[in-house]
Amino acid sequence: MNGPSTFVHPAALCETTSVGEGTRIWAFAHVLQGAVIGASCNLCDHTYVEGGVVMGDRVTLKNGVAVWDGVVLHDDVFVGPNAVFTNDLVPRAAPHRTSPDALSRTIVEHGATIGANATIVCGSTIGAHALVGAGAVVTGDVPCHALVVGVPARQVGWICCCGARLTPPWSCPCGRDFATHGRGLAVVTVLRRR
Repeated sequence: MNGPSTFVHPAALCETTSVGEGTRIWAFAHVLQGAVIGASCNLCDHTYVEGGVVMGDRVTLKNGVAVWDGVVLHDDVFVGPNAVFTNDLVPRAAPHRTSPDALSRTIVEHGATIGANATIVCGSTIGAHALVGAGAVVTGDVPCHALVVGVPARQVGWICCCGARLTPPWSCPCGRDFATHGRGLAVVTVLRRR
């Protein structure tokens, strides 16, 4: 429920009652009824959130981002200005879907970053702490901690939770050590002694 520390700019339209404490919704943003917005989020000017969207805590949507039904943004996700999500692999002007459940889901996991003007084609999962470079076009899953760039997006390296680029043996100057886990990396040591 909207709490006393929730801020909705007078020029914004927030139709949902499910907005967490400390969230800020700025001018010309539009959040539809049914959307679930976590605590301490920041929805900047001209953002649009459809009713079937679920956003975790501390999510940032920069100016001009539209988030459509079927998109789930976990905690601490950052979406850069004018980044684009899709939710239908075969869009048509005439209705062709029987329900919103038929739309392709996109999941952006904890701590991932999507750069400015990136496009995320629906059906993709962006792994935890991954970084999608500005202008990239993601057409498939992105592993945890992967750095992807280009059109179509391709992996060019690995990135730490802190944002530093990783090099073998997958240790970061911030004190985290990593090991391969599935298709991505996972933290195995946090803030080791130097």
